[in-house]
Amino acid sequence: MSLKPLNDRVILKQLEAEETTKGGIILTTQSKEKPQEAEVIAVGPGAVVDGKVVPMTVKVGEKVVYSKYAGTEVKYNGEEYIVVKESDILAIVE
Repeated sequence: MSLKPLNDRVILKQLEAEETTKGGIILTTQSKEKPQEAEVIAVGPGAVVDGKVVPMTVKVGEKVVYSKYAGTEVKYNGEEYIVVKESDILAIVE
């Protein structure tokens, strides 16, 4: 069994937060801000508009930047994922 997103949903795996600042200060767990960068784990087939499926822009394996308060956090098989709409993804990191 695996997670399969529906319509224009994307499943993201959040990248690890930085342990230290650029100045070398070590951050505690409470001080770390969740990164807005994630890896695409699964992609739905696309949104249905006027009876036609609009294909997704992002692909599995790409690194993306998403809106700060977007999506729903989901725990599956001991791993944490975020399910977002494709419109909540702001950019692809190249």
